[in-house]
Amino acid sequence: MSLIKSISGIRGTIGGPAGEGLTPLDVVKFTSAFATFLKGANPGRRLKLAVGRDARLSGAMVDRLVVGTLQGMGVDVLETGLSTTPTTEMTVIDGHCDGGIIITASHNPKHWNALKLLNAKGEFISDAEGKEVLRLAESADLQYAEVDDLGQVTVEEDWIDRHIERVLGLKLVDTEAIRKAHFKVAVDAVNSTGGIAIPRLLRRLGVEEVVELNCEPTGHFAHNPEPIPQNLTQISDCVRENHCDLGIVVDPDVDRLALVCETGEMFGEEYTLVSVADYVLSHTPGNTVSNLSSSRALRDVTQRYAGCEYNAAAVGEVNVTTLMRQTGAVIGGEGNGGVIYPELHYGRDALVGVALFLTLLAKKGMKVSELRKTYPEYIISKNRKDLTPDMDVDALLAKVAKLYNGMADVEKVTTIDGVKIDFADGWVHLRKSNTEPIIRIYSEAATEARANELAQQVMQQI
Repeated sequence: MSLIKSISGIRGTIGGPAGEGLTPLDVVKFTSAFATFLKGANPGRRLKLAVGRDARLSGAMVDRLVVGTLQGMGVDVLETGLSTTPTTEMTVIDGHCDGGIIITASHNPKHWNALKLLNAKGEFISDAEGKEVLRLAESADLQYAEVDDLGQVTVEEDWIDRHIERVLGLKLVDTEAIRKAHFKVAVDAVNSTGGIAIPRLLRRLGVEEVVELNCEPTGHFAHNPEPIPQNLTQISDCVRENHCDLGIVVDPDVDRLALVCETGEMFGEEYTLVSVADYVLSHTPGNTVSNLSSSRALRDVTQRYAGCEYNAAAVGEVNVTTLMRQTGAVIGGEGNGGVIYPELHYGRDALVGVALFLTLLAKKGMKVSELRKTYPEYIISKNRKDLTPDMDVDALLAKVAKLYNGMADVEKVTTIDGVKIDFADGWVHLRKSNTEPIIRIYSEAATEARANELAQQVMQQI
């Protein structure tokens, strides 16, 4: 059993001893600590938090614990029920809340769950704020409300529809063009809340026919919920057999978007953001941001547009959104299929990704496989280097950075998140694991052979 405390929230397996999984005691402790943190940042104010959850089996149980604990802390709750991560983020913003908690373990299997913590902007709290929440959770400095000051609960379960309305209202979403294209689209929502949100969105966009696969939000995931090719054979077959124009896959909390070509082949998770960015930049030129481990294709597409600049952030959604604000980026996200469109909100959002991609596809008048060929071709290779537990990983990475800095064939060495080495024809990114004595080594080039060659070159130096 595992309990992982990080910038991404409190994540763990359900069951087992307290402190070794996400047990009821742990849920209460960390919810109390988050409420205490927010109260400290807003002295004298009565707070309101939004709470939403995905459809995983433990969701209702964890939700009741979270809501009851917030009430016990004297915090009012806007309860949205079954929701998505981007919908809960939108609820914080449009519901004028002081923060929020999303109950989801994202792409983890069904025996996992998590508390993802949002600030008043509907964005994930920072690393420093997260550390303070963890400190409070381990202290005895938790004060609960008197009976007359208990929090009140308001239940509003229409926030997915409100979210869809906001997406439909975006200037770059063209429902008329989508309607005229007569699209037939298959959806795999892995038995979570994407099964509520995505088919509903598609019909509102004007998609002519929607083929639903694993769209019942039962929490019994039909396959491993991470939307990567080896888990998506069912949707590939469905697209081919039903002669669909496109396949759409989302993870359980609907912040990652993977696309399937009409041939049944993967569009490429990295290319979700690349294609959407291409469309946005063609209408609203500006800067773009992704993380250091995302494809170089976004940089290449950005540079097609005069005056537009690409920047890379440390891995982690909060790091990407921070850099997007600093650089005034018009589009950004992560190569795992996460699209962040500030015109709507600063959060990875599969709904806005779907709407913008379908508009692009309708306006291009191309098949999905044809559209894919218009973008630079890159292959990412993922490796790891096992280390001994007593090894000083930071010192090792510093030596690697020093070794490659100034080499003739190296364009740039970046050290804001591990070490990233940019070569003329590819890159290698090394990051240490927070949970194991290993270094994760991602590399990218135009071919798999070259990507592996770059990775092996750096691994030999290590």
